Amino acid sequence: MVRRFALALVCVVTVAACHAGKAPELRVIGVHDSARQEVVFVQVTNPANRPMRLTKLEYTFAAAGQTLSEGEVPLQREVAAGAVVVVEVPLEARPSTPMTLRGKLTTRLDEIEKIFSVSAQIQPL
Repeated sequence: MVRRFALALVCVVTVAACHAGKAPELRVIGVHDSARQEVVFVQVTNPANRPMRLTKLEYTFAAAGQTLSEGEVPLQREVAAGAVVVVEVPLEARPSTPMTLRGKLTTRLDEIEKIFSVSAQIQPL
């Protein structure tokens, strides 16, 4: 049986861009628990005044100084100016302690590839 539970979010996200200008905002909004693996739902907000294409998210989940899971999610998502999309990120271990999601979000904006460093703190219920 599939269980769903929400994460209490202390998810004021630190997003540092590799260039000047406003970076996409990243926020963890929940976890889907299945027999095979967890899925973390991550909300990505496009703060730009023009569309942005998400192409890849390289990620690492860590807790207490140890890596819990890492990988790469290929993306083909267009995000309109000011819009929000939800991206599913696989997690190999059930979050039972506070952890951090860190990664690099690769985008195309005006045909220019941009990479943003992203980070979010996750507090399970």
